[in-house]
Amino acid sequence: MIERNIHIDTGEGSMATFIVHPGSDTPLPVVIFLMDAPGKRPLLHDMARRIAENGYYVMLPQLFYRAIDGFALDFDSDESRKQMFELMSNVSNAMVGRDVAALFARAEDDPAADPSHVGTVGYCMSGPFALWVAAEHSDRIRAAASWYGVRLHVDAPDSPHLRLGEIIGEIYVGAAEHDDYVPLDMVDRFETAMTESGVNGMLERYWGNHHGFAFNDRPAYDADADARHWDITLALFERNLRSS
Repeated sequence: MIERNIHIDTGEGSMATFIVHPGSDTPLPVVIFLMDAPGKRPLLHDMARRIAENGYYVMLPQLFYRAIDGFALDFDSDESRKQMFELMSNVSNAMVGRDVAALFARAEDDPAADPSHVGTVGYCMSGPFALWVAAEHSDRIRAAASWYGVRLHVDAPDSPHLRLGEIIGEIYVGAAEHDDYVPLDMVDRFETAMTESGVNGMLERYWGNHHGFAFNDRPAYDADADARHWDITLALFERNLRSS
């Protein structure tokens, strides 16, 4: 595997980005891995590697770069948790849309990448980001997965549900049954919006699971749900990023 840690000048700051991909004689489809609120940390690097091993050029940006060079939550620290909430409150869907445009520009300069075939995946904080950028960059993003994403259907002009009709690619939304950040009534409203928009995709509720079930650094981790999460995500990318 080829790994690099680079910085991308977005015009709003220097965005640290982890890139990983296998060696290949042909350009590889790009996957944008959008970090959750606890930060760009070793666990996410390992998850990016797992995606890359399946034949993708994976880019994992540090989305808090406008405020801080790096952040990884100390799960045992109330102060660190407070900082996390402050940081995440200052990252908007529109900002991430611009960040993804900068990632595309970087990928276009790398012969190992094929930025015309792009997938994205987000978790928690970045679950709505994945859907927003699928609409913002519908000409490139062919698949987007949102796992226990927050703020999917809210009373705000940048609520992701308002842009579902702009998405051309396939989406998948996985929601936990027990989630203080994403109550099931929000999940129901978002599913209705999906149906009404005609977007290509599906939503599933993971009964018995809690927010964070796919991260093994969380108390909510569930091995069976995590395994299904991997099967779903990789199959989504395989279906949509391999065709011409």
